[in-house]
Amino acid sequence: MAKELHEIGQAEERVILVGVEMDERNSRSVMATEACLDELEELVKTAGAITVARTVQKRERVHPGHYLGKGKIEELKLMLQTYDASGIVCDDELSPAQLKNLEQMLEIKVMDRTIIILDIFAARALSGEGKIQVELAQLKYRLSRLAGMGAAMSRLGGGIGTRGPGEKKLETDRRYIKERIAELNREAQDIRTHRELLRAQRSKKGAPVVSLVGYTNAGKSTIINTLTDAGVLAEDKLFATLDTTTRKVELSGGTEIMLTDTVGFIQKLPHHLIQAFRATLEELKYADILLHVVDASNPNRQEHMQVVYQTLRDLGCQDTPVITVFNKMDCDVELPLPPDTTARDTVQVSAAKGEGLEEMLLRVEKLLQSFRKSMTALVPYTEGGLIGWVHGRCEMIREEHTAEGVLLEIYVDEESANRLKKYEVK
Repeated sequence: MAKELHEIGQAEERVILVGVEMDERNSRSVMATEACLDELEELVKTAGAITVARTVQKRERVHPGHYLGKGKIEELKLMLQTYDASGIVCDDELSPAQLKNLEQMLEIKVMDRTIIILDIFAARALSGEGKIQVELAQLKYRLSRLAGMGAAMSRLGGGIGTRGPGEKKLETDRRYIKERIAELNREAQDIRTHRELLRAQRSKKGAPVVSLVGYTNAGKSTIINTLTDAGVLAEDKLFATLDTTTRKVELSGGTEIMLTDTVGFIQKLPHHLIQAFRATLEELKYADILLHVVDASNPNRQEHMQVVYQTLRDLGCQDTPVITVFNKMDCDVELPLPPDTTARDTVQVSAAKGEGLEEMLLRVEKLLQSFRKSMTALVPYTEGGLIGWVHGRCEMIREEHTAEGVLLEIYVDEESANRLKKYEVK
């Protein structure tokens, strides 16, 4: 009997996906409704549930009171019985009123895209920083839904299962949640301060920062693993990794760069999540170059690119130089590849096979060189500290030992040029 109860407790949740297809003029989505539901099904699978059916209602706009029209809700009741479903997942973020009304009308658990994404983030957060950010996002989301929900909130146990540091049953009141948010904000500020110190140290060392960005599951973690043996979890799943990873990579010219992996973007990324992860995502603002990784084999690749660029604009990173990296070229890729007028350069790679990555680094090196000027300086041997500093800071073109000192032909940034000015050979 105990074994039977255990098996029932472990049963997967069965859900029906629900979407609203709106007039193109009112659409808030880059991707088509069916493509969005395909992605939602993948999210639900990643969260640990199975999709048993899906339904779409065509409307001019979502119903402000209960998301769907009453006729579609009646149809949904029959579907829930037919497929023995334990809940529904809506493709849009629901308002508190929509959530409450749908639960009352259907008498079943109602979730939205945001809850599912927060569920996945809660399960995947491993570091202390990641857990703080996820809990902050969860509490802000729930706080915005306390108004008018009353006792219903105590039933709302989150999304798929119960997981993560912030997935506590909300019998707690608004004051507790606000106090916890304030506490987490202080911890998040400490993280921000720590990151600023790390950035200052990197700036002193002069190592250029190159950040990997892209739609979730585009292959960013595979690229950083192949180049650096970073050991970042790389799975064919949405949001396989959340925690930021930074590793040194030496370019062919001798320049060391700091290669940073960031959390993947997704269609309709919850704004609470963007706010919570702002300390992490702000790293992108200080990058010298963004490597925009695109899954070239995905049929929605162009829409994914638009989502990434829109998110970068939201983060204030629209002016950072971009190199677009079309990944997974070893898969079934439809040609020609979509044009990218935003990027400074494009390159094709297969991170899984390690193909094209050297060419990618050469493009990075070429772009970095365009930011700097070449300089020739004759540094006397008595300035050994300066010569060592140049080796750590600048990219060497040529080095020659002469009777007067070390003749250096190098690429320099502004600070290096100023320090070497009195030794410059015109």
